[in-house]
Amino acid sequence: MKPHRVRVTHELVNAYDMLGKMHVLVCLELLHNGKTPCLALQKPRRATAEAMTAFHTDEYIHFLNRVTPETVEELTGHGSRFLVGDDNPAFEGVFEFCSISAGGSICAAERIASGSADIAINWAGGLHHAKKREASGFCYINDIVLGILELLRTYPRVLYIDIDCHHGDGVEEAFYTTDRVMTCSFHKFGEYFPGTGTQEDKGRGKGKGYSINVPLKDGITDEAFISVFDPIIDKIMEVYRPTAVVLQCGADSLAGDRLGCFNVTMEGHAHCVQFLRKYDIPLILLGGGGYTVKNVVRVWAYETACALGIEQDIDQNLPWNQYFEWFGPRYRLEVASNNMEDLNVVDGLLDKVRTTALQQLQELSGAPSVGIHDVPRQSVGDHLGLRHEEVEYRDDLDIKLVQHARYVYDLQESDTPSETSDEEKSWDSDSDESRPKKRMSILTGQYLDTPVYDPSHAHSYEQAVAPHGYPYGYGGYSYGFAEFDMHGAMYAQNAKRRFFQSGARWDETIDHVVAKRYGALPSIPQSTAILGRMMENGGRQVADIDMDDEW
Repeated sequence: MKPHRVRVTHELVNAYDMLGKMHVLVCLELLHNGKTPCLALQKPRRATAEAMTAFHTDEYIHFLNRVTPETVEELTGHGSRFLVGDDNPAFEGVFEFCSISAGGSICAAERIASGSADIAINWAGGLHHAKKREASGFCYINDIVLGILELLRTYPRVLYIDIDCHHGDGVEEAFYTTDRVMTCSFHKFGEYFPGTGTQEDKGRGKGKGYSINVPLKDGITDEAFISVFDPIIDKIMEVYRPTAVVLQCGADSLAGDRLGCFNVTMEGHAHCVQFLRKYDIPLILLGGGGYTVKNVVRVWAYETACALGIEQDIDQNLPWNQYFEWFGPRYRLEVASNNMEDLNVVDGLLDKVRTTALQQLQELSGAPSVGIHDVPRQSVGDHLGLRHEEVEYRDDLDIKLVQHARYVYDLQESDTPSETSDEEKSWDSDSDESRPKKRMSILTGQYLDTPVYDPSHAHSYEQAVAPHGYPYGYGGYSYGFAEFDMHGAMYAQNAKRRFFQSGARWDETIDHVVAKRYGALPSIPQSTAILGRMMENGGRQVADIDMDDEW
């Protein structure tokens, strides 16, 4: 999963002169390779911490922004949260890597939604295992979910297809209760990471029937894979009628992968791209797994050619490039099959899997509809100029208006707990009950005994983000200030979370906005502040400043 895979892929795509046929957005920090002839070379925006909280929890993003190899034990409660097991080590620059990967997928979705591209590619994305508040399977931020959420602002129905050897559990979990996103995963199942993805997992609530799982066995070949992929995707197109498609092209499903166990060639893998391209539906191609680097590079370069429709024109003999010696001894654009036994044809197993998936699709009533509404062309923050790093000169009145707008936009609150049913709470991806008690390692395939988080083991971390020493906050983790009722009792943990919390309200007696903290916390007395004082602090009380500045 090293970013070096993406750089080598970019170099090979450039060697085949494909960059000149695309509008290229390249993050130079990740892919810098000198001269690059192309129509347009720009730098995509990195995903901000706030953008990542469209899916992930605030405390998890805050953690990623602070963690280092030296502080990981302290901040994770000795491996009991955020980074569980050895699959997801803390490394220098983890937040920077996450912002680049997520920013690429969000930017790809924006390009598709704006109509400026019909196919968008982010080979640095496709990290499909990341959960709402923890990393999993080498994946720290789920850029796929963030990209799909951006697509849903414009498109009523999005189809997500996963051809990685591992089940796309993070994406499925994120959209398990909605019919606006259909997930379809073709993966190895049976004593294999992450241990999920049976055909009994069909969705929940409004999303029942919209999670399609195709569990496969070792050694599946091109012919067998295509025999299940084509009819299932064709039936999805007929029944669900997606308006946009996201394809995760994990390359660990190729023959000879270090962690994979399939026998799919480069042509069989790229067939999925060719098959979807025929439908002429907006398409995003993302990377994913793949642990034999030279084969990953080959297939992603070839699939880039498939997206451009020039796969028949490129030479199978590799052109000279900076990493040419990596591709020996044959130096060809190919990933050949091997002599693995295909266990999928035993006892008609593949036919049963295909029949079950098609029957599930047949039972759907039809394409779900979405109410007609005007889609905003930009967010409120963009419209007000709150997200631009370089802002033109403003006079005092402009500054005061922007401060007030920021206060209204960023610091709204709701003191009422969210009203969710027991069924909905039990399937909330942020609840402990929705996650398995044991987690599997992607490296060893063994289940992990996860230690239970004990705040006393991470005392300094709790003091840093919760200076009053109380284990309050969203989801049971200390972050920000908890809400208390007038008797000092803390509200239930299913209260609506906020990016930054505020106790602001309108006081009719003085005709001003005032901020109030309830008196349950010993060191925070009841207090009120006039709007002018709050605007001097960016709309925050003094107690909030130290905590928020770490962002």
